[in-house]
Amino acid sequence: MSESAKTGAAITFDKVGKAFPGSGGARVTALEDVSLTIEPGAICGIIGRSGAGKSTLLRMVNGLERPTSGTVAVGGRNVGAARGAELRAIRRDVGMIFQHFNLLASRTVYGNVALPLEIAGLPSAQIRPRVEDLIARVGLETLRDRYPAELSGGQKQRVGIARALATQPKVLLSDEATSALDPETTQTVLRLLADINRDLGLTILLITHEMAVVRDIASHMAVIEGGRIVESGPTYDVFVAPRHATTRSFLSGVTGITLPAFIANRLQQARPEGASEQVLRVTFAGRHATDPMLSQLNSELGIRVNILAGAIEEIGPHPFGNLLLSLDAARADEARAYLERHGLLTEVLGYVR
Repeated sequence: MSESAKTGAAITFDKVGKAFPGSGGARVTALEDVSLTIEPGAICGIIGRSGAGKSTLLRMVNGLERPTSGTVAVGGRNVGAARGAELRAIRRDVGMIFQHFNLLASRTVYGNVALPLEIAGLPSAQIRPRVEDLIARVGLETLRDRYPAELSGGQKQRVGIARALATQPKVLLSDEATSALDPETTQTVLRLLADINRDLGLTILLITHEMAVVRDIASHMAVIEGGRIVESGPTYDVFVAPRHATTRSFLSGVTGITLPAFIANRLQQARPEGASEQVLRVTFAGRHATDPMLSQLNSELGIRVNILAGAIEEIGPHPFGNLLLSLDAARADEARAYLERHGLLTEVLGYVR
């Protein structure tokens, strides 16, 4: 496959709704008034709980589901209205990788990657060099003649990625592609997807229920709840200042921003009489993200803090972190004002005696 393969295409959801027939003639709404634009070459993560509607949304991009209302477009082409040759052309531009790999057990690595090209009717003289190139791209040259039963989960997913790239798509869909993998293999697959996005310029749309996956790979993200997009934007912006309760709930599962149980069990939202400590979340972002702000808080104002939990990491090229602190409730307002003057975000979580 040429390194100058097709660049990514925009994906647009415009007021999309989807309803399915239910029992007793009732209608079950899976999606409602979803509007979202994914720019060409972006990596966008859609995160939501089971049943939120994210898989239905993904399947609309390649026409496996059609909207009840609104439109879904890939590269300006209306997927829901496409039929016959037009729909087949759109699907050639949309590759898909699956949670459970969906490999044919009777075919080797080479045979699984070649399958979409055989279905498309390409002559074997064109198929062979493209398949060999794809197998090399995903690092499976020594396993080209192995069968799926002889491969690890990570190796199977690499075959799935190579197969999804066979038709030189403009868009790559990932349906929980890492949720069946261990953490180390997940990171390997995510790095491979990031390399593909960088080298080929493909637009990647992935769905997941793991906020860490979105953090590690997505330039943009959207949170779906009850069939609606409740929050979207650049991943860094959403992590720094989540607006919706569902987003904050997902973020609480990311390392460093979960209260230890011995504090959480004693935490009260209203300040009780005799409370001596305020519990505070401080989000480090922007140009002061790596500054020693807590040290400065102590040296300049004489306010001491106790770090309960936290982590400093990167989202894309930007430093980002959360610290959970406790400090003297009597001086908490003064401390928050100081931190916010230096561009940090603060949130009062509650009080403990």
